[in-house]
Amino acid sequence: MKKTLFTLFSSISVFCFAQKELQPAGSEIIETVEGDLDGDRIPERVVIYNTADEGELGKIREIQILKKSGGTWMILSKSRNAVLESAGGGMMGDPYQGMAISKGILSITQAGGSSWKWGYTDKYRFQNGHFELIGYSSEFGRPGDYWTEVDFNLSTGQLNYKKEVENTKEYGTSKQETSIKKGIKIDLQNRNQDEQRKIVLPKTKEEVYF
Repeated sequence: MKKTLFTLFSSISVFCFAQKELQPAGSEIIETVEGDLDGDRIPERVVIYNTADEGELGKIREIQILKKSGGTWMILSKSRNAVLESAGGGMMGDPYQGMAISKGILSITQAGGSSWKWGYTDKYRFQNGHFELIGYSSEFGRPGDYWTEVDFNLSTGQLNYKKEVENTKEYGTSKQETSIKKGIKIDLQNRNQDEQRKIVLPKTKEEVYF
C-alpha cells in the first residue's frame, strides 16, 4: 500500500511539474479533462487556459492536448483559435461552457448572446496527424421569434437544418432541409481563425454560419 501511494504521489508530482512547465506564463487553468484521443488506450490530458494576453474580446484562451511519451509529458497539439475569448459571449460574458472526451472524440461547447441567444458544440477527432473538426451542432434564436438548429457532420458532409418560426409575420414559415456539403477542412489550429464560414442551403436558401 505504501509503495502504491508513493508511486501515485510521484506520478502526480511529475505531471504537475510538467504541466507547470508547459503552462503559458501568467495564465490560469479553466478546466482539464482526460481520455484516450489517439487510440492507443493511454489517456491524454486536455487543458484550457485563460492566458494573460488580451484580444479584442477579453483574455485569449489556449487549449493544450498533452501526451506522455517516454516518461515525459509533451504537447501533442495546441491552439489559441478553438476556444473563444473571455468576453466572447456578449452580454452573457464568458462563452465557455465545458468540454468532454467520449469514444475518442473531444467536444467543446460555447454559448452567448443577450435576447438573441446562440450556442454551439465542436467535435474533434485525431486523424491525419492532427485534430480535425468532424462535427458541429448549434442553436440560435429568440423566444417569440424563431429558433434554428444545425447538425453538421463534416466527415460525411451531411448537414441537417431546422428553423421553427413563431413570429411568422416577420420571419415567414418554418423550414427544414438536409443537404450535403463535402470537402470542408477545419482543425484545432485554424478554427475561428478567419471570419465565420457560411453555407447557403440550395433549397431554402437559408444561411448557415459556423
